[in-house]
Amino acid sequence: MKPGAMRLADEERVCVMEGEWSPSGVIRQVVEEGQEDPFYVMDLGEVVRRYQHWKAMMPRVEPFYAVKCNDDKLLVRTLAALGTGFDCASKAEIQLVMDMGIKAERIIFANPAKMASHIRYATARGVTTMTFDSESELHKIKQISPDARLVIRIRCDAAAAQCPLGIKFGCEPLAEAPRLLKLAAVLKLNVVGVSFHVGSGAGESVVYARGIKMARVLFDLGDTLGLDMRTVDIGGGFAGNADSDLRDVARVVNAAIEANFSEREVRVIAEPGRYFAAAAYTLATMVHATRQLTNASSESHTMYFINDGVYGSFNCVLYDHQTVVAEPLDACDSRPEACSVWGPTCDGLDCVIASCVLPALRTGQWLVFKDMGAYTLPVASAFNGFPVPKVKTIVDKRLWDVLKELWPLNEADVTVDTCPLGPQSPESLTPRSETPSPTLESPHHTVFVECALK
Repeated sequence: MKPGAMRLADEERVCVMEGEWSPSGVIRQVVEEGQEDPFYVMDLGEVVRRYQHWKAMMPRVEPFYAVKCNDDKLLVRTLAALGTGFDCASKAEIQLVMDMGIKAERIIFANPAKMASHIRYATARGVTTMTFDSESELHKIKQISPDARLVIRIRCDAAAAQCPLGIKFGCEPLAEAPRLLKLAAVLKLNVVGVSFHVGSGAGESVVYARGIKMARVLFDLGDTLGLDMRTVDIGGGFAGNADSDLRDVARVVNAAIEANFSEREVRVIAEPGRYFAAAAYTLATMVHATRQLTNASSESHTMYFINDGVYGSFNCVLYDHQTVVAEPLDACDSRPEACSVWGPTCDGLDCVIASCVLPALRTGQWLVFKDMGAYTLPVASAFNGFPVPKVKTIVDKRLWDVLKELWPLNEADVTVDTCPLGPQSPESLTPRSETPSPTLESPHHTVFVECALK
């Protein structure tokens, strides 16, 4: 590998770039330098753009990032620098976030069925805002953390969601919630708000209005019980793919808040996960084997075997019900043909795409998968000896100049190399949309700064 070449960085390293670039251009450069293992390119700028868009669309709603979606430390650090809160569901997630210096008041322990040991840990570290949806949870919290700030979680399911959650969490708002609030008052527990979750990857917007309206009903009941309720948590469910749009949801949420809480001072928070993570990550995989099949009707079908599968990044196909789309890294002149895409393990279940159409590919060519940042890496395993892909984190220099002031870095942590980006296709030089920093004149080179965050 030549001096100054792009290398897959170690964990918690970032590559700062100046000039025009794109994830596909970065992938192409890494591949040209001899990379054969699958890897991610993570664009920190996409995270910042989405944060700015969120604040513009729903200025009254504070995002508390759902750490379970993707606990990549650089992603969490970036969101912390921007000022988000964090939705943690376990001791390990609380520890991850707080060990980065994030204060306890920026965390909600959003798991209605918590282990006692995790409640003790959270309380010891000052994390006292937590959810509940049952009598047993109230008694458990009364015994372990009687001064906790509690948020009752109600059921409010979207008609269609990628991952429905109401079957597991959330009490019935009319049949159960009033009884639980009365019990909390009897136990002298501090209930401060109402939360709901419409389901991960929800397919409708109006459901948020229903949840906010029901929260107001429970706020009024809380008033009669002497409860000082001031927090509305509208949960997650916000789409995260690059082509998704927050505008419709924002219109519904803003109107519902105004209609139900215009005269009351409340804090409104949300728990977005895939909204921040999905589009920021692009996965690159290599075709390492092919198999040509012909059926009884002489119809041909090609099986492509790639070096990542459902036990790795594509667990999202099984567990998160995602439909992934494969794109050749380089333009192909060959005629599109029927095919399927398979992972590297010896398990017949390891099918990434059962049926699709792609140009004829050769062994050694690369397939790229966009929108791969949500519920992929945290669930991936090294089953059958195939390692979890590493992440190459990229950030524009203009943005980095801001972020590095907010992160715990010093000059000893920074090494600078100057390296040309190399020839790129017109697509790879497509300007980034909604640039999160002021427009500057772009030089005709790329500066790579690998920063070990210690």
